Amino acid sequence: MSEQRKHFPEFYVTAAQPCPYLQGRLERKLFTHLTSDKQPALVDNLLRGGFRRSQNIAYMPYCEGCHACVSVRVVVDAFRPSASMRRVSAENIDLVARRVATQPSSEQFSLFRRYIDARHADGGMADMSALDYALMVEESVIETTITEYRVKPVDGALSSDPTRWPLAAAALCDQLSDGISMVYSFYEPTEGGRGLGTYMILETIEYARSLGLPYVYLGYWIEGSRKMNYKTRFLPQERLGPNGWERV
Repeated sequence: MSEQRKHFPEFYVTAAQPCPYLQGRLERKLFTHLTSDKQPALVDNLLRGGFRRSQNIAYMPYCEGCHACVSVRVVVDAFRPSASMRRVSAENIDLVARRVATQPSSEQFSLFRRYIDARHADGGMADMSALDYALMVEESVIETTITEYRVKPVDGALSSDPTRWPLAAAALCDQLSDGISMVYSFYEPTEGGRGLGTYMILETIEYARSLGLPYVYLGYWIEGSRKMNYKTRFLPQERLGPNGWERV
């Protein structure tokens, strides 16, 4: 095998199975393994070109006759939060974001399980164990961090040690050459009034702005799926179509 071919990804297609987002449709995925011998620039190009990362696999929809899944990314410099988004930020003024190394903790996993059990008990992650969670966090061939969102106490002995503040939410993110890709986020389900899902995206946009990065990648928007409607609120954004990225 030539050196060039060794570093070039080999692609595979999954068998068809019921789509978890659109009733009555089947989904297939095109995927490749992200091994350590792959050039970082190649991995970066895949993730900027419509692929998503799950552990050391990059995948994208490959469904026959369906193009509902569309990659979206927020245009950071042009983004301005709406009035409702500003209210979400105000509601979470007591949260402190800390970017930490991808070392899974029992506290993170407990929060993850509460979130999954309350919000996605019938989804593909419903049976994930502590080991599965650890693999999701640890296995990455690119620069990856976890952002922990902790509630700062008003007063008390714990106020000087952020690691002991209550964990309200967490986001697993990849840093790309032109932005931040939000891989997966989860939050305390009993704090639904805070709008934590929205807040994590808003905070990540501002973090990308501070780094001078032009985009925040939100994964796939799926037309016809109510679960994905929230992504359309973050405007302006670019969507990946047959002619490349186009601004909405």
